[in-house]
Amino acid sequence: MSTPQQYVYAFADGSREMAELLGGKGAGLAEMSRMGLPVPPGFTVTTAACRTFLATGEEPSELGLEVARQLASLERVAGRTLGAPDNPLLVSVRSGGRFSMPGMMETVLDIGLGDASVAGLARVTGNERFAWDSYRRLLQMFGHTVLGVGVGLFEDLIQGRKRAHGLKDDSALDIGQLESLVADFKSLIRKESGADFPQDPVEQLHLAMRAVFTSWNSERARLYRSREHIPDDLGTAVNVQAMVFGNLGRDSGTGVAFTRDPATGACGLYGDYLPDAQGEDVVSGVRDALSLEVLRTVLPDVYGELAGHLGMLERHYRDLCDVEFTVERGKLWVLQTRIGKRTAEAAFRIAYDLVDEERVSEDEALARVDGASLNRLMFPRFARRPSDTPLAQGIAASPGAAVGAVVFDSPSAVRRHQEGQGVVLVRAETTPDDLPGMIVAEAVVTSRGGKTSHAAVVARGMGKVCVCGAAALTVDTAERRLTTPSGVVVHEGDTVSVDGTAGTVHLGSLPLVDSEVRESLETGVRMGALSDAVRRALWHADTAAHLEVRANADTPADAALARRLGARGIGLCRTEHMFLGERRLLVEDLILARDHAARAEAMAALLPLQRLDFTGILRAMDGLPVTVRLLDPPLHEFLPDLTELSVRVAMSPDPKPRTRELLSAVRKLHERNPMLGLRGVRLGLVVPGLMALQTRAVAEAVDQRRRAGGDPRAEIMIPLVATETELRMARSEVDQVLADVSRETGRRVDCPIGTMIELPRAAVTAGRIASCADFFSFGTNDLTQTVWGMSRDDAEAAFFPLYLDREVFAVSPFESLDEEGVGELVIRAVEAGRRTRPGLMTGVCGEHGGDPASVHFFHRAGLDYVSCSPFRIPTARLEAGRAALGPVGSSDSR
Repeated sequence: MSTPQQYVYAFADGSREMAELLGGKGAGLAEMSRMGLPVPPGFTVTTAACRTFLATGEEPSELGLEVARQLASLERVAGRTLGAPDNPLLVSVRSGGRFSMPGMMETVLDIGLGDASVAGLARVTGNERFAWDSYRRLLQMFGHTVLGVGVGLFEDLIQGRKRAHGLKDDSALDIGQLESLVADFKSLIRKESGADFPQDPVEQLHLAMRAVFTSWNSERARLYRSREHIPDDLGTAVNVQAMVFGNLGRDSGTGVAFTRDPATGACGLYGDYLPDAQGEDVVSGVRDALSLEVLRTVLPDVYGELAGHLGMLERHYRDLCDVEFTVERGKLWVLQTRIGKRTAEAAFRIAYDLVDEERVSEDEALARVDGASLNRLMFPRFARRPSDTPLAQGIAASPGAAVGAVVFDSPSAVRRHQEGQGVVLVRAETTPDDLPGMIVAEAVVTSRGGKTSHAAVVARGMGKVCVCGAAALTVDTAERRLTTPSGVVVHEGDTVSVDGTAGTVHLGSLPLVDSEVRESLETGVRMGALSDAVRRALWHADTAAHLEVRANADTPADAALARRLGARGIGLCRTEHMFLGERRLLVEDLILARDHAARAEAMAALLPLQRLDFTGILRAMDGLPVTVRLLDPPLHEFLPDLTELSVRVAMSPDPKPRTRELLSAVRKLHERNPMLGLRGVRLGLVVPGLMALQTRAVAEAVDQRRRAGGDPRAEIMIPLVATETELRMARSEVDQVLADVSRETGRRVDCPIGTMIELPRAAVTAGRIASCADFFSFGTNDLTQTVWGMSRDDAEAAFFPLYLDREVFAVSPFESLDEEGVGELVIRAVEAGRRTRPGLMTGVCGEHGGDPASVHFFHRAGLDYVSCSPFRIPTARLEAGRAALGPVGSSDSR
């Protein structure tokens, strides 16, 4: 007989290991309760209950009884009864998914208040204004969250009341005005929802819990999960917790604290504190937060106690911890802890500071950073000049440099982004409804809020530049402008620069300089704590990795850069890039050649140029492999456009003979779908001498480097092979040229000869193809096009946005490898190739080689190397090492 599923757990009965069932917030509350921290009592309704509700539209039948039992236990512990008229227990109802989704789902505070209990709350606290303000807050949150009344309608009533009495702040509303506002709110709820606000506290509780379940599938929550790659089927837990109040006077307050700076990673307590306030005031940013130093000054004993708890939590979790707390009349309560969200800079610094403090191992530190974060650190930063006076100074909430056009709401940001314009979203404070605009914005600026406000937390999680609390800016969303104290007016569409590292906003576009991290990696020079942490991570990744990382590079300069960035060779040298510019005329001569002599003359002119290129690349990569791909694209790409040339001939009274010859050649070579036409190995077999020309240039470059004392390691790759016969024929010609050069120079020139697997037929017949290939390199760009049956350039411009929006696929298969389709062909080809030729070298040279998720797949598939563009090499190196580690118990700060 199976044990009935338990849907509700008291905080004391859970643990951090139960995060999947209790959600991150519930697991944190459980763990802190077990540790003896001052946590207000409560219980958690599991994610399993939410999943049942989402699947059936109803809560599990057992849930009501389990909640009643836990509520009775909570009432016994608290010594109060939910909603009792004399000494009421009030509770909060908060969401809490497995992964943090700040502000995306619902919260309702002060559950249990009603017409009967508000007077009791006033008596027991001795603060009648507080009681009526709490009732007002409950009606506002419950009315919007549970009953669907527009939040703006409540705000209109509040603003109207303040205007009528000449008040500027909500806190200035007196008892009578709050009582009147409560009556207005109840009337508004009745009018907009068709029902009265429920006075039964248990009914309030169950309706609020259901609203939290429902909010899992709200539009903003789904958008956030899509952006953060959080699965849709996890569901959220619900945490019911006894209320404690930070708005009971100057000896009360609320705040958010971090055990280290989440923006920079620097050691020390960081956070925001608001005296005489509730937690939502800090998170929403509606009031300007104060530094934690204020708490140290006004309540030093509480500050010391908080510091002790934070230290205990960081030692326990061995990571940056994010804590929400409330002080109620001098008593500290800890309401939540989680592994804190952090910027890319903070992630690297914290990971390796913890290594130095002997809190985590090198493997754990590597598991706590990732390629996406490293990639962000490679971007440029602003070059600061003495003349650059900022429009405003705010809180540096999320570092980086961003330039864009000012917009004042989310729809405008999305619209301008879709038009191809970079934007900076400027708000007084952000709400979860601003998420679409935050996703597309280059940066976010708010005039209110601190380092723990909604804007700051979400921006850090997404890696967006953010400046919060730029109080000098007056943001007028109605007039679509912002104004500085000096009278400077910035209108929507004007360009600003946002420095998230310095916390400044500047008019116009500031100049950029390379990032410290990139400069350090390129030069090998130590430049500070951040670059040191990155270099340590890459060193450890290189020692752990099974995959080598090579570069896609076509010039000596690119090859040298790739080597400085840590490339272990070149996995793709595209020879067609050597035929552009002025050399294009020589290719035209080759195409227009009418006989063997003319063709030989054209090739003789190209040979020394290609040899010079290969010599330079081999010099830059001395001692490391350089894989040279023979000419791949169709010849028409080296000729003028057909339409343009036709017009030129038609408009000229006497076209030059060469122009007529070119037009004839273009017409002859024109293909309706050149990607599937005369290119790659087909071109080499059809155009006599083309493969021989390139092979000779490689072989002679190898010989020159050897004579100069170098260690050249050239490899020759034949592209677009579909059959063993094609490869055998092409290889025969290449082998002959290598033998000829060996005989002519008196020194043996050996180059491994392999092929590029970029067609489905090549993948499924890889066992036969391997019989005459020394290596395979997967061209995943073309393999993706041919597997999916779509042109990348056409598809991305035409229907990809719709496909992504409708979740046909979660991410473009050209951005991250399609493991189910393309990936299966890669695995099949590797296995078949190695059955024929044990030890067959295999790699990938499509741009997927620099994508973090794809690198992990290639590691699992057993490839030997990945190759990517030079600037993605550090990212690929880091991910190759992380892939080799497997699950190491890394922290999850999503």
